[in-house]
Amino acid sequence: MNKLKLFIENILIYGLGGVFSKLVPLLMIPIVTRLMPNTEYFGLSDMSNTVVSFASALAGMGMYDAMYRMFFEKDDEKYKKTVCSTALTFSLMTSFAVFLLLILLKETVAKLFFENEKYAYLVYLSATATLVGATNNIISAPIRMQNKRKTYIVANTVSPLLSYTIAIPLLLAGYYTVAMPLAGVISGITMEFTFGILNRKWFSFGLFDNKLLKELLLIGVPLLPNFLIYWVFNSSDKLMITNIMGLGAAGIYSVGSKLGHASQLIYRAFSGGWQYFAFSTMKEKDQVKSNSVIYEYLGVISYSATLFICALSYPIYCIAFPGEYLSGYIIAPYLFLAPLLQMLFQVASNQLLVIKKTWPMLPMMFGGAAFNMALNLVLIPILGIEGASIATLAGYILTNVVCIFVLVKMKLIVLSGRFLVSTAVLAALFVMWRMLWPDNAVIGLAAAVAGSGVFVFLYREDLIKLRDMVFKKRKAK
Repeated sequence: MNKLKLFIENILIYGLGGVFSKLVPLLMIPIVTRLMPNTEYFGLSDMSNTVVSFASALAGMGMYDAMYRMFFEKDDEKYKKTVCSTALTFSLMTSFAVFLLLILLKETVAKLFFENEKYAYLVYLSATATLVGATNNIISAPIRMQNKRKTYIVANTVSPLLSYTIAIPLLLAGYYTVAMPLAGVISGITMEFTFGILNRKWFSFGLFDNKLLKELLLIGVPLLPNFLIYWVFNSSDKLMITNIMGLGAAGIYSVGSKLGHASQLIYRAFSGGWQYFAFSTMKEKDQVKSNSVIYEYLGVISYSATLFICALSYPIYCIAFPGEYLSGYIIAPYLFLAPLLQMLFQVASNQLLVIKKTWPMLPMMFGGAAFNMALNLVLIPILGIEGASIATLAGYILTNVVCIFVLVKMKLIVLSGRFLVSTAVLAALFVMWRMLWPDNAVIGLAAAVAGSGVFVFLYREDLIKLRDMVFKKRKAK
């Protein structure tokens, strides 16, 4: 009961903070696309984010997750400060190195990501955003690790609001290329100074510890390839579309992925509270059972949400993104489910992080990413942007299947038959949606309700227990 309460509280509090940071950009997309003259400008802005996400993964070196893991290793404040200080010092060095590398290779990066060397000035903005973002993760971490919930929510709401407050006037003034990247940089710098002031007691260069850095690197470095592979999953399709079909198609794909990425709200809500819960309960005797149950519950919730997105993607795009962006509706369900499968993989693979054996995650993810890229090469020329979305989803499916197989063998996870049945129901209804009623919301909603009804039936005993627990708590009050 206490663990359930801890999990739910952290999902609601820290998750809401992450949700707010993603919800504002999601709501602003229809406005931004209408302020830009054509799809290429949105493609440029999104490709700038793609550069930043790649460079940030490289600069991060897995240090954030390693710091989070080691923070809970000892209940000693000086030790915790040493962990934070060591992680920040190292991250400052790696971030600055990546910043310089991007500047030196600006023309090559511009040609690869933006189709033309004339956009080299966007690389300067991307490099600065990387320097700020990679260190910002470390500087802001003590807020979450101390459970300062209100501060976390406020900060994650203010940051995107500030960014769009800067971007909209720039777009109205005609600065279509730099508006979004420049706004992101200014907002990031502002938030970094804010978190630096709030968390200043946790960081001191004098507490840097070489021995502790080695421990952090032993955990973090094996995670680096995983973060780069996540980038392949989430961003390589945009790069390949840009080089195969052009920036205009990348812009349509980027907007098409936004409804799909609404699942990031679920993902953020989960990940915001998951790390604190996972590491603070990792020494419990029934940890494997608890983690397995959470995997199933999150999986079924993801399946149900996906079915409703299948039904609603077409009418939503008709309203929010008319014109040349409308064709992106077909990829939304694929890209809605993909981040949720990433979430499920993180729940399962966290078992390896708990036992400090992170290396198996690399071949699991590498296999999925390689499969993703191979399918991209085959499907993009044939199916266009839908081919890219199919490849992304297929890569995550393969990664999850391999991960679960390995963890079952290691006795680190146990899944029930009802979850396998739920997975089969989702697969069947998803294929039927695409083949029979992709733009029919009425039939789609009926199928989503029917599928969700099956999930409720399969997990009815758990729902009854949850209901009884809630009513019992109310009576106790």
